[in-house]
Amino acid sequence: MKLKTNTSLIIIIAAAILLQGLSAVQYYYTRSLLADELEKRAESELSIKAVIVKNTLNLAENSLNGHIWDMKRNLLHPDSSYSVMELVLRSHPNLTGCWVAYVPNYFPEKGRLFEPFVWWDHGEIKHAEIAAEGRDYTQNRYYKAVIASDAPMWTDLYQDVVSGLNLVTYMVPIHDGKGDLVAMFGLDMSTEQLGDTLNYRHIYPSSYNFLLTEKGQLLAGPKHTKEKKVQEMAHIISLINDSTTEKSLSDSRRSFVFPIKDADGDEGQVFYANLKGDPKWKMALVCYDKEVFAQLKKMRRIIGFLMLLALLALGLIIARYVKNNQKLQQANLKQERIGSELRIATNIQKEMLPRSFALARDDIDIFGSLTPAREVGGDLYDFFVRDEKLFFCIGDVSGKGVPSAIVMAVIHTMFRMASAHENNPAKIMQTINETACEGNESNMFVTMFIGVLDLPTGHLRYCNAGHDRPVVVGGEVLAEKANIPVGLFADFKYVMEETTIADGAMLFLYTDGLTEAKNLERQQFGLPRVMAMLADCPPDAAQLVEQMKQAVQTFCRGAEQSDDLTLLAIRYMKVNHEAVLEESLVLQNDVRQVKTLNAFVKQVMERLGIEASLAKQIQLAVEEAVVNVMDYAYPVDQTGDIDVQAMSDGQWLKFVITDRGVAFDPTEKQKADTTLSAEDRPVGGMGILLVRELMDSINYERTDGKNVLTLKKKM
Repeated sequence: MKLKTNTSLIIIIAAAILLQGLSAVQYYYTRSLLADELEKRAESELSIKAVIVKNTLNLAENSLNGHIWDMKRNLLHPDSSYSVMELVLRSHPNLTGCWVAYVPNYFPEKGRLFEPFVWWDHGEIKHAEIAAEGRDYTQNRYYKAVIASDAPMWTDLYQDVVSGLNLVTYMVPIHDGKGDLVAMFGLDMSTEQLGDTLNYRHIYPSSYNFLLTEKGQLLAGPKHTKEKKVQEMAHIISLINDSTTEKSLSDSRRSFVFPIKDADGDEGQVFYANLKGDPKWKMALVCYDKEVFAQLKKMRRIIGFLMLLALLALGLIIARYVKNNQKLQQANLKQERIGSELRIATNIQKEMLPRSFALARDDIDIFGSLTPAREVGGDLYDFFVRDEKLFFCIGDVSGKGVPSAIVMAVIHTMFRMASAHENNPAKIMQTINETACEGNESNMFVTMFIGVLDLPTGHLRYCNAGHDRPVVVGGEVLAEKANIPVGLFADFKYVMEETTIADGAMLFLYTDGLTEAKNLERQQFGLPRVMAMLADCPPDAAQLVEQMKQAVQTFCRGAEQSDDLTLLAIRYMKVNHEAVLEESLVLQNDVRQVKTLNAFVKQVMERLGIEASLAKQIQLAVEEAVVNVMDYAYPVDQTGDIDVQAMSDGQWLKFVITDRGVAFDPTEKQKADTTLSAEDRPVGGMGILLVRELMDSINYERTDGKNVLTLKKKM
């Protein structure tokens, strides 16, 4: 018996030792797998954060590069650069300042050095000229480097002496029409918000990211308050810089890793990689083993304890634990992937909406807002100006979530395409409807309103496809025909309506997410509340939209948003300048009268003192437009009048060509494709192309049975 007991004990001890050995093997094997998985996740984390950094830099670069043409256009007007820089500053949330440094003596009246500067100061934009002999920017090494390379560049990190902020600067050379360098155009960006963005979320709680310059200087990182952490990060940066010098530039790996130990003895891993392209920055991710392998260590203790209690039970527990752990990991990965895809979809949807409400016009004040009920929504709005007409739309896709967002993207794209060469909102709606009905097996539909506002006259043409009727503030809701929503029947014929928007009037458009917003008592916000708000609304479109959103939030008092909320406000302000010239000429549709037309135009040019080359361009454009009317306005062998009016307010020169012929809109004709050969190019289109190229704007309206074509040129 004693022998059996001893044998059983030996067998149990041997089995326990064997299982402990297997447990140890399993532990170190799992640790190796987790280490490999950590490297993959770290590489993915670095890739995602690199995309964020590059997107931030690209947005800043695009903000500057998008206004270079405007800066070049105003090279003869030194003080006009402030308005251009203010537009740049408002286009990106991380920008702190914008400046332009002209080459010495470019503006003699401004002195040898001239450096206009625009910056944010406690929420306000301020202007100043900061050049001085004691602050000679031509001696700045980055200024010299950009001149030498004649290419844009990002500077290293430096601390602004005034604000104390850590900044990086992006600089672009500007050349005049002759190709000569005339100025350096730059913007300053704070790295503090970039550091917060990089460290918003991590794969482990104590992990953190930081960004280095090519020379190893800290650009952005976490806000460590403990001295130990600050010293530790400085030590890590030193190790990265030493490691970088040892790595071959031809090394094909995407990222590198090395172990560390902090002041408390905790071990960890540092992953780092070089950002692609310029600037040549480096990004690092720090992870600690105590968090990476925390679950593994806990599992090992549990397994050891359970093996002492029962070997059989241990096997069952391990099997179930591993199985459940795998399911949990798969569920977490799936959830993270879905969340990442929804975030990407949200960003894509935001990018499709108008990025700026500044149209650089005196006659339109416009502002819109879209607040989705979920990560992505099915509402849309859009606007743009073409040929002195404001094209705008608002829509609401049936349903919610991703399917509605996909339909929203399709409808938005079709609106842009259909309105590129069409001025009739009913025809635009017809085109969108026919396309939306193709393959619409899910039977989704869209309520939509499309408007085309003629800016010189205030004449509004619109088509409402079952959408909530817009309101003219101070008046009534717009009348509407019985048009059905888009996407139901492909052969439905949409009807256009017309009205005139008074000078200073505000047009307010919305989706049913406004009127049907509910509070905790399930009461709806309702149209009467909307009309009451509009009865005492501010004259500014942005203020109106924000006040309406605030009113809805106050009414709902914390109730969950049940539908997408989209608002669009448009204020029309007719521009009238005092005329300094007004002449008219009546012609017949006979090309032999072109000489009379040319003499009339020449006389107008001489009276206004327009220089010869510009006068020839204007004369050619007017001649082409009038000959076009002679060819198409009246039937063959029918005589008709063509009224040509020349007007100027000292800023703009305007020719208004009027006839009573058949309706013909030359602006709807597509431009000729000049990339094709003469044999392959279809007939027509070159005349209107010439007029568009020579004049600043071209506008057509059919009013009171007359064709009215307006050509405008900035003097």
